[in-house]
Amino acid sequence: MPIKIDPSLHIDKKPPWIKVRLPNNPVFWDTKGLIEDLDLVTVCEEAQCPNRWECWGQGTATFMIAGERCTRACGFCAVDTRRPLPLQEDEPDRVAKAVKRLDLNHVVITAVARDDLPDGGACHFANTIYQVREENPDITIEVLVPDFIGKDDALWVVMEAAPAIFNHNLETVERLTPLVRSQAEYTRSLAVLKRAREMANEMGNRCATKSGVMLGLGETEEELLTAMDDLRAHDVTVLTLGQYLRPSPKHLPVVEYIKPEEFDRYKEIALDKGFRHVASGPLVRSSYHAADFKPENDPLA
Repeated sequence: MPIKIDPSLHIDKKPPWIKVRLPNNPVFWDTKGLIEDLDLVTVCEEAQCPNRWECWGQGTATFMIAGERCTRACGFCAVDTRRPLPLQEDEPDRVAKAVKRLDLNHVVITAVARDDLPDGGACHFANTIYQVREENPDITIEVLVPDFIGKDDALWVVMEAAPAIFNHNLETVERLTPLVRSQAEYTRSLAVLKRAREMANEMGNRCATKSGVMLGLGETEEELLTAMDDLRAHDVTVLTLGQYLRPSPKHLPVVEYIKPEEFDRYKEIALDKGFRHVASGPLVRSSYHAADFKPENDPLA
């Protein structure tokens, strides 16, 4: 029987610590103009990230490749769910040019789930990595990928392109996964993270693995700590913890707003469990201040 959360549990009023900064930096508008000029999609806008004003004001963005239509309908996500359009062959080149024009030293590349494609979009990911690196040889490339339905051959293609950081989000605790993540599996996500690390080692490449969990969906502290343990048991060394914010009334309700001091406490717990880098706070998202973590500081990478 599917897990259900009573919509009446939703807390409408946001607490005072949930504050989104509005753009007041000309760099924000320059970044927005560049993205529009090159006809690119960012997860910043598609997922309604609360930090997009801050990040774009610093001249950074997380590029979302493979279109803006996802084949899954996750209960937390604002990205459009419809039949995807064909891949744009020139998209990797356009992303590479945008990265160069923004003069980035760290870029995050993500994508919608493309279960309609035999490889889940893995080759498109790899092509984008290769193009970005060719245009920007010294850049740190981080990828945030779907689970590729657990296909090892698809994952191998991405890892062969040698990203410096491999990110795949657990998103929530095991009990809530069937509700929160459409068509995803908790154990499969853990396996993807572990295999990515193993593949990088087999190829002789340095690669840190990273994952993220949203809080406030009804998870217990015990469940969250178990998820941390599970991630560490699968060799994940970078963790993000953030508050779930409801994109629309059609999405899952917010069951609880976690206080900033609790996020601070969870960060200390995670560090004690062996994570090398932890970003934890109400507005933290997967790519928030991503460049703060240096892969060379991870002894397992």
